[in-house]
Amino acid sequence: MIGVLVSGEGTNLQALIDQGLPVVAVASNKPGVRALRRAEEAGIPAASFPLEDYSSRAERDLAMADWLEQHGASLIVCAGYMHLLTPSFLDRFPGRVVNVHPSLLPAFPGTRSIEEALAAGATETGVTVHLVDEGVDSGPILAQERIPILPGDTPDTLRERLQSVEHRLLPQVVRSLLP
Repeated sequence: MIGVLVSGEGTNLQALIDQGLPVVAVASNKPGVRALRRAEEAGIPAASFPLEDYSSRAERDLAMADWLEQHGASLIVCAGYMHLLTPSFLDRFPGRVVNVHPSLLPAFPGTRSIEEALAAGATETGVTVHLVDEGVDSGPILAQERIPILPGDTPDTLRERLQSVEHRLLPQVVRSLLP
């Protein structure tokens, strides 16, 4: 029932698998990433949909949505997926696309949230799980968890602490959305 979108290592995908959630398919915008291997190692169908193989992002997103539906996905989880989804994708799964983000949204949306929080001198940050809409990390918030930014934190040390929260919070929220 769960289709997962990935772009990289797949640690959040692994957290979903480790929690025994019903992941039926994994799609990536990048071929050859570790996340696809994690899916294959777990016996989950996996495929890549590189943008350069399609005439437009909307066409690619439609192909990806078709593939996910063919594998029985009805809830989509963006787990480190680094592309915005087009209306052609979102309309196929209305209110059923979830993302995890390493900040306390609406603060620090986008791909450099950890670096931006550190540069701004923020004293705390956190993890947000939210529904995906057409904006950048702008959909309705489902859950958040705060963590302090420690003196001496670097992007790597902060990312590591945030990921441990993501690996717990994302599966918890996803489980609550299953029928």
